[in-house]
Amino acid sequence: MYSCVVVSMFVTYVCVLMAVGYFTLFERKALACMQIRKGPNKVGVGGILQPIADAVKLLSKQYLVPSRANKLCFYFAPVFSFTLSLMLWHAFPFYYANYYVVFGLMYFFCVSSVSVFGTIMAGWASNSKYAMIGAIRGAAQAISYEVSFSLLALFCVFLRGGFSLSGVEFPGVALAFLAFPLFQMFLATMLAETNRAPFDLVEGESELVSGFNVEYSGVGFTLIFIAEYCSMLFMSVFVSVFWLGGFSAWFFSGPAVLVVKSLFVCFFFVLCRGALPRHRYDLLMSLTWKSFLPASLIGLLVTFWLS
Repeated sequence: MYSCVVVSMFVTYVCVLMAVGYFTLFERKALACMQIRKGPNKVGVGGILQPIADAVKLLSKQYLVPSRANKLCFYFAPVFSFTLSLMLWHAFPFYYANYYVVFGLMYFFCVSSVSVFGTIMAGWASNSKYAMIGAIRGAAQAISYEVSFSLLALFCVFLRGGFSLSGVEFPGVALAFLAFPLFQMFLATMLAETNRAPFDLVEGESELVSGFNVEYSGVGFTLIFIAEYCSMLFMSVFVSVFWLGGFSAWFFSGPAVLVVKSLFVCFFFVLCRGALPRHRYDLLMSLTWKSFLPASLIGLLVTFWLS
């Protein structure tokens, strides 16, 4: 039993890391089409080997450490973020072993709320004012959207009847069509959760730096980069399960349906990056506290009253 679980976890991690590599290729190709230019097309047929070349390049680069950095935290922060991004996938059922977390949503809340410490640790340990400013922005951003994000997820729990990602689906129709305004708010908070445009505020365009990870290179930057994309892929599956009907469709049911829905959500990430300008920091604070929080509370209370 336990050996099957370990093998299933290992297969899941390998598949996720491969998906991260080729999602970057998909994103670069899609952005190239949106901007009317050529994407990666030199390495392999149609650029199919570009993710492997990028991985070799990043992992072979020198890992520079600032002389006044806190070296222990500087080394540990990327590993911490990467580990948490892989731990998120434990909330999703391992069907090879019929093993899943019963309170998967609560597990997801615990892991995702701790992930902000990786950002803070990386910014503080770098001993750079630009990295520290990016880390502070990331922490304040996390506080602002986490509350409404949790309430919108609990709205789905009341209608689905379970905290597990393999729980009972709402019969017959996806929740996104029943509560489309709340679904739109959830998509916006999902972009903030994964630090993606137009809410990638940990990157400081006024300082012309990359934010909290500006001092990282080589393996450290690679782990932070992989952690961000792992979280994006997990959020795509999360939205597909909780809001888009999971494994079921009007004409078919099965894992292929979930994969197709997740790919559409992945394309939504890329579309937002290519089409929307970056939000101002104060506008995001106002949006989450003054708009999303009251609306999510009202939706949750109405749903609780009806159920």
